[in-house]
Amino acid sequence: MKTSSIGRKLVMSISGMFLILFLILHLAINLTSLISREAYEAACRFMDEHPLIQIMVPVLALGFMVHILMGIFLTIQNRKSRPQGYQVKGKIRKVSWASKNMFALGLIVLGLLVIHLGHFWARMQLQHWMGHEGDNPYDLVKTLFSNGWYVAMYMVWILALYFHISHGFWSMFQSMGMTNSKWIPRLQVISKIYSHIIMIGFMLIPIYFFLGFGQP
Repeated sequence: MKTSSIGRKLVMSISGMFLILFLILHLAINLTSLISREAYEAACRFMDEHPLIQIMVPVLALGFMVHILMGIFLTIQNRKSRPQGYQVKGKIRKVSWASKNMFALGLIVLGLLVIHLGHFWARMQLQHWMGHEGDNPYDLVKTLFSNGWYVAMYMVWILALYFHISHGFWSMFQSMGMTNSKWIPRLQVISKIYSHIIMIGFMLIPIYFFLGFGQP
């Protein structure tokens, strides 16, 4: 049972790396929309047509989904095995808010991800794979982020993602056996830097378009 649990946590950690890589790639592409219409459209064409990207993105996305599903499974298993009403007396280790709410944060990320995919992926990449033209990527981003409700939902999504990865990034390495007292604090710093880059980068885009800075 212990070996099985370790194996699941290892799968959770490795699939978490897919999420880390997927977010960086996605952010790099999305930030080109702040440069110009032409730059963003060229980046989207690159994503749609480059053979390596065509292989890499589905693999990273699959790892992302495995991470989510494994997280749900582990949370359910942990709650079933934990005695109700049991309390540990004595010194209590300080646990971050994000750590205590990883499951809830993950559900928010998953729920809003489904909505986001329905608005973007289904109307662009999916249409391209099906041989259809699909919506113009720049016009679609501009239209959706001119809607205040959609921008608010997107911000909640990014905040949930921020808290989730701010804890998950460094704990991923800890689950893989990296428990060195010198490296854990360093990984926590790297985690904060990475999660802030992701949060600020993704939030800049809806703010930019909502304030009307997009090109016609």
